[in-house]
Amino acid sequence: MRRFMNRIVARTALGVPLVLALGLGGCETLNSVKKTFVGGDSTANLGQPGFVEGFIGGTVADEPRAALVGREVLSGGGSAADAVVAMGFALAVTYPSHAGLGGGGVCIAYATDKNSSNGGTPEAVSFVSLAPRGANGGDRPTALPLMARGLFQLHARYGLLPFDGLVARAETLARSGVPTSRAFAKDLALVAGPLLADPRARAVFARGGTPLTEGQPMVQPELAGTLAQIRISGVGDLYQGVMAQRLVDASRQIGGPLTTDDLRGALPGMAPAIVVAYKNDKVAFPPPPADGGLAAAAAFAALVRDPSDLNAASARSLAAAARYRAVGGNGQALAEATDLPPGALPSLPASTTFGALDRQGNAVICAATMGNLFGTGRMLPGFGFLLAASPTSLPPPLLSVGLAWSPREHAFHAAVGGSGQAGAPLAVAAQLMSVLNTGKPTQVPDPGRSNTFACTGYLPGSERSCGFSTDPRGSGLAAAGQ
Repeated sequence: MRRFMNRIVARTALGVPLVLALGLGGCETLNSVKKTFVGGDSTANLGQPGFVEGFIGGTVADEPRAALVGREVLSGGGSAADAVVAMGFALAVTYPSHAGLGGGGVCIAYATDKNSSNGGTPEAVSFVSLAPRGANGGDRPTALPLMARGLFQLHARYGLLPFDGLVARAETLARSGVPTSRAFAKDLALVAGPLLADPRARAVFARGGTPLTEGQPMVQPELAGTLAQIRISGVGDLYQGVMAQRLVDASRQIGGPLTTDDLRGALPGMAPAIVVAYKNDKVAFPPPPADGGLAAAAAFAALVRDPSDLNAASARSLAAAARYRAVGGNGQALAEATDLPPGALPSLPASTTFGALDRQGNAVICAATMGNLFGTGRMLPGFGFLLAASPTSLPPPLLSVGLAWSPREHAFHAAVGGSGQAGAPLAVAAQLMSVLNTGKPTQVPDPGRSNTFACTGYLPGSERSCGFSTDPRGSGLAAAGQ
């Protein structure tokens, strides 16, 4: 069992200072900020690290540098959504085995609202990787690349700082290079043979034909160029502009062709969450098509009845997901059902989770995937990123996250992201139950892993009760600070 960390958790083997000075790379002015932020000092501008004095909130991620990028955004006065957007783009640079521009994901976002009768209601932002509408032939069927549009949707709804500055942080990482993290080096070692058979992937992820190892620099000039174009021209250019046509042409070269209609129709969505009541709180989970949220909700509902029966909770989570994949249905109803037949799922792909909490109590927790470790394993020519594997060729992962809040207190309580293939839903449910009941995180059952942050005294209202924790069996980082 690990206690929450209220400061930066220095459990990373990057071999570099924990606090990075990343340039924003792009013009940011106060005139472009959509809201007025109160609480900054007089020595730093909004958007610059150090703007916020005192408690800034914190971040969690499976890859350390992405967590630090998010922490810098919070330090600069950004919202939780701003931090998560910057982290999502950063993960596309630092952790492309699990997250990237070619992939997708889902988030639960909560905005504190004391003027609302229910204290703000969490929403799901869904950008799950979907198969193209038409035939996606070739030897490496690809999913639609939804990450950039999903992060833009999250920002449009909940962001504070200019979007281009958040993208610029990842652009700087790709152009200047980053030391290969322990988390990413492990993934490279697992699939080095087939991945490095692609010459473009080999140029980025190997030196002298040997896969990068922990600490070696990884420079991605083509990806930096793509991120720069997104920063300058906007996300829309990737889906219905000049970049879109280039992407279509490039996809034909790597065996998973897309069309301009595919890209134009690749849209994220906002949806009401699946909600399970527990004591004085409510707990929100993403609805289908992110059926990992449904599975986590079903597992949590089982634990509400019997907190000690993890086996029953796990079985119920898989039964709910299997039922939805077989016949569809309403997510809320399936999560609450107690008479589902037993269900099983095939071997599932990997996913990763990341999230942020800001000083005002706004929170976002996300799960992302490439549909397979390194997606299709082929780099898009001229773009510098991998496309995700199509869900028609591999079963989609269970993207599992959950967030607890108090309508009565108008405040955030806890958020958990779970990974670990079929163990992800139970990881979310078991960790939420532990934090809500004991105020402390626990080690979730294998193969599950969890990233967690919570304010046991709720936020706003009790900053000192907030803590951030990553799974001790992984290589991630919880980054918080005063």
